[in-house]
Amino acid sequence: MVKTNPVLIVLFGATGDLAQRKLYPSFFRLFRSGALAERFAVIGTARREWSDEHFRDVVSESIQSFQPTEAEKAAFLSHFYYRAHDVSDVEHYVHLKDLADRLDAQYDLDQNRMYYLAMAPQFFGPIVTHLKGQQIVTDKGFNRVVIEKPFGMDYASAEQLNDQITKVFPEEDIFRIDHYLGKEMIQNILAVRLTNPFLEPSWNREYIENVQITFAEELGVEERGGYYDHSGALKDMVQNHILQVLSLLAMEPLAAVSDANIQTAKIKALNDVRVYSPEEVRENFVRGQYAAGRLGDEGFVGYQEEPNVASDSRTETFVAGKFMVDNPRWNGVPFYVRTGKRLTEKGTRVNIVFKKVPVNPFDAEKGVPANDLTIYIQPTEGFALTMNRKEIGQGFNTQPIKLEYRHDSEMMENTPEAYERLTYDVILGDATNFARWEEVAQSWRIVDAIRETWDRDNEEIPKYAARTMGPKAAFDLLKKENHAWAWRPDEWYRERGLLEG
Repeated sequence: MVKTNPVLIVLFGATGDLAQRKLYPSFFRLFRSGALAERFAVIGTARREWSDEHFRDVVSESIQSFQPTEAEKAAFLSHFYYRAHDVSDVEHYVHLKDLADRLDAQYDLDQNRMYYLAMAPQFFGPIVTHLKGQQIVTDKGFNRVVIEKPFGMDYASAEQLNDQITKVFPEEDIFRIDHYLGKEMIQNILAVRLTNPFLEPSWNREYIENVQITFAEELGVEERGGYYDHSGALKDMVQNHILQVLSLLAMEPLAAVSDANIQTAKIKALNDVRVYSPEEVRENFVRGQYAAGRLGDEGFVGYQEEPNVASDSRTETFVAGKFMVDNPRWNGVPFYVRTGKRLTEKGTRVNIVFKKVPVNPFDAEKGVPANDLTIYIQPTEGFALTMNRKEIGQGFNTQPIKLEYRHDSEMMENTPEAYERLTYDVILGDATNFARWEEVAQSWRIVDAIRETWDRDNEEIPKYAARTMGPKAAFDLLKKENHAWAWRPDEWYRERGLLEG
């Protein structure tokens, strides 16, 4: 039987793209599985003057791909209600409280409430202040607030925002959502590390040469040009997604799996990441911006030609860098990271590159390739381990082979989507896959050092052709230490004449 709790979900930003693409489908999957049963209700709220009926029509449209029966759809939609709302108008919170109290009694919700803030961060503070001031936060049951990224735009703004929220909600009731932490293979990182006896003893500086984390997007900024031009790849991806994955890879082993143990270990790992001086930033981090390019017969415009982007924009669409984790386990092991828009292929993966054997008894002149453990996160999910073997035939030449496992399409289709998994975690009060304030704060300290250095520098930002894997400087960054990116999708396209250069 599926474990569940009765709950009222109050969704701020109910008319937005995130709600329609991700949240309503996730709610429906939870309803279909029984994790949201009869004792739940959803209040959608936003500035638009919608009726309950129109709201339910919008929700209905968002779940059509699941092909619900008419009875199933009607049962689900009957739990949805809408109130037009101005986040700064006290009177609107009074009406919101009246509806919340009525639904609490109607659905027997035990005053359990989840407040989902799918809005811009400047509204977080006013909303939580009014939730308390107008007594929407209940005396009984649980009150949990879910906050979408970005959590601030730098350490100072994040601290101010956190101070506002913690005046209303204690830390254990604040769920700072990073949807990547809900992905199956992100959650598998710890299982791979901690349950395989041949891996955990070698998960350290004695055996690992370097670690590589790649978050590649083939799309450009699309309709997000206005937002992205004030954010850039460093804040959009490195401060949250990449540093969260790094903390899972670098953290110390756990005696027992629990949200407190995992979060404590992640915080320690992030605290061990070196905060760079300006000189170290220039030595270890590079940025880039995509220019016009072609892949096969398809052409792409440059970033400065995208809608809502300044024609002289200095915003980076690509970041590559080297983090160092200063502790006994990882001293001297580079954690290389890269992320960007309009790269060759879409893909999120981790490569653990192991040290080579010091002597190759088969061919002392040749040496042998390093073993590489790849964790595929998206769009495919799975693992691959490269090992060396003797080639078939005469002699003792060696050849790398790949042991690989990928989830099949049916399994992936039945895997909980990230927002579904994370919403369910909030309902159960499980904070394992959410960031605590200490994690967010340290991530901003690390990233602010890079951002402030770049903001002071006036040199030209390197360009890279759209649908390539970033500027030359990103490859030189590893080459100068005799390393190379393990994932090089450009090569496949160049070999077939689809990509120049």
